[in-house]
Amino acid sequence: MQRSDFRCFHRLRVRWSEVDIQKIVFNAHYLTYADCAMTEYWRALALPYETGMQALGGEVYLKKASVEYHASARLDDLLDVGMRCARVGTTSLVFEASMFAGDRLLVTVELVYVFADPATQTKRAVPPALRAMIEHFEAGGEMVELRVGDWATLGRDATALRTAVFVQEQGIAPEIELDALDATAVHAVAYNRLGLPVATGRLLQDAPGQARIGRMAVDRVLRGQRWGRMVLDALVQAARARGDAQVTLHAQCSAEAFYRRAGFEAVGQPYEEAGIAHITMRRSLQG
Repeated sequence: MQRSDFRCFHRLRVRWSEVDIQKIVFNAHYLTYADCAMTEYWRALALPYETGMQALGGEVYLKKASVEYHASARLDDLLDVGMRCARVGTTSLVFEASMFAGDRLLVTVELVYVFADPATQTKRAVPPALRAMIEHFEAGGEMVELRVGDWATLGRDATALRTAVFVQEQGIAPEIELDALDATAVHAVAYNRLGLPVATGRLLQDAPGQARIGRMAVDRVLRGQRWGRMVLDALVQAARARGDAQVTLHAQCSAEAFYRRAGFEAVGQPYEEAGIAHITMRRSLQG
């Protein structure tokens, strides 16, 4: 196995509690590392596991795990765990994980799952949608589709995602989160390959040439996979296309670094908005 055999990686650092009396990683922890990488694989597919499996009508259950040891990992080693789907059978899925320290292969793991009815735990055929999703990912395909449109077209899915993030997760009052400005805004929603919304945002125009982006939300379990950046870039492009000179947004302070990477700069000092620390950020669209 080589690093180039994998598209999905999960990085972790070996902790003190994971090494044994020989000062190397206790062998059972490698299965935990593989399980962490398995979670990352579902995330890379833009598939929130719980709602995704509900939509697919089943669950995946581990049937067999095999571990082959090539070399040992030690305390504070930085490991990259590659995960790929090697085969999709009629009812089973075979995954392979390889753990690297740099380019040095340490451990390989094979995981055999079966797709089954969660109520009876009896086998079911792997759904065609899941098979197609995995094959598309392993072939290097994009896992989300971005749609830009009006509230009438995208409002239902944007509302569901924003309610989950802002109202349920962050505790913002529903009457603050949903407002009359939605009706006139340009909206962007990213959908996974099951048609589930995974990220959203909206674009307003405060004055001629002055755009404002807001209501940026990404499904909690899928953050860090660039779906939010895809939505942000689409809204910036929509502002540029209509001739706006600059775009402003009120960033939650916890997300300031995310917007800086997209070319936004902080303006003024932090302040509180809806009970959460924010900072105004701006990006010029000229030049």
